Amino acid sequence: MQEESNPIKDYLFEYIENSQTIPKLIVEKKFDKIIDEVTKNCYEKIISMGDDKEESLGVLITGLLHYLLTNALINSQRKVEHQGIEIDIIIPDIKTLEKDPKKTLLIHISKSSNIKVIKEKISELETIQSEKENIWVILSEDIDMDNKSFIISKENSSFSKIIFEIAQFSNVGGANKFKILRV
Repeated sequence: MQEESNPIKDYLFEYIENSQTIPKLIVEKKFDKIIDEVTKNCYEKIISMGDDKEESLGVLITGLLHYLLTNALINSQRKVEHQGIEIDIIIPDIKTLEKDPKKTLLIHISKSSNIKVIKEKISELETIQSEKENIWVILSEDIDMDNKSFIISKENSSFSKIIFEIAQFSNVGGANKFKILRV
């Protein structure tokens, strides 16, 4: 299934491909530095490319997170549906969610800054993930949430720590059988 081209995603991957530092940072497993570099250098351009800031940032986050999870060797599925509910990213997979919700992480990439919309989506995810603390949210601005949340912004982005936190979750949960990523 060929994914349709998206100018934001194309820009992101072109930036990564042409970066002198990202390949070295991948080898060194400095995923936070990659996120910092990408947000510092691409944030403004990506926001200007779309009609909606949250939508544009959602595309950036999805593409970057998928790229980093792949390079961190963390099992994940993205844009999957379970019981009629769309999941942005699930770690490790639907099968694990069905068998053992404690070892499964759902990540919602919010394309809205409307707290009501965000909370409705979280409520929806809670119907398939009984472990409420295993539903994380990525936001474009700091909103008071009960769920663990990460903020993407040009400076001091808490989003840069997400791969480290996912790896910790995977190692503690036992989902990362190989423990390849020792962060």
